Amino acid sequence: MKSNPKWHRDEIILALDLYFSPDRGSVDSKNPKIIALSDLLRSLPLDLERPDPIKFRNVNGVARKLANFMSLDKKNYAGKGLKGASKLDKILFEEFIDKKVQLRKLAAEITKAVTDPLIKKEIFQIEEDEQTVQDSVEEGSILYKLHKVRERVPAIVKLKKEDTLKKKGKLLCEVCGFDFYISYGDIGKGFIECHHRTPLSSITASTKTSLNDLALVCSNCHRMLHKDINTLSVEGLRERMMRR
Repeated sequence: MKSNPKWHRDEIILALDLYFSPDRGSVDSKNPKIIALSDLLRSLPLDLERPDPIKFRNVNGVARKLANFMSLDKKNYAGKGLKGASKLDKILFEEFIDKKVQLRKLAAEITKAVTDPLIKKEIFQIEEDEQTVQDSVEEGSILYKLHKVRERVPAIVKLKKEDTLKKKGKLLCEVCGFDFYISYGDIGKGFIECHHRTPLSSITASTKTSLNDLALVCSNCHRMLHKDINTLSVEGLRERMMRR
């Protein structure tokens, strides 16, 4: 039988948060917190194959993952731990060992998002792109997809377009000035995409989107903003284009 997939960045964030928790408890399959984490991991809205669903992120596997972290924890653990830590385990362990507050915030927001049935359903419906396929978004794919959910709420997007038309009379990309109507005629009338300005690190499951949170952008600029979503703002991308 084909083995289950490697651990995803979001999964490791959640496991690391429990590992660093001061009241984590014992690292074994009887620990209620490890059992709860296993249940959470098995429910995440991630596009992962499960050729062996019984073993997929089961309690024993989650306990092993935490024991793998022990082998990396030279500061706090005097034993050897298990030697099965992956390359991504090592990267994230080093990334968060001195950023436990940030790690706790990320883990809490991922958990809130996936334990809300409506938000979880919306995240499941968001398509994969190169950021999620490469598993490279610092905050994890689930919060990245939540960002996409927030910028696609039909009612607020409609209001943003109406507000802009009322004030400016046309829908122009706020980065490059592209006008779909001028370029494509009637088929482009009223068409433009919305980008959520809130930094990904500040997105929360309870965030309500306002008109000021959204920027109207063309498809190309939107893709560029998402390509460097952790740091690049609408204004920053505009400045980059002006410098060229």
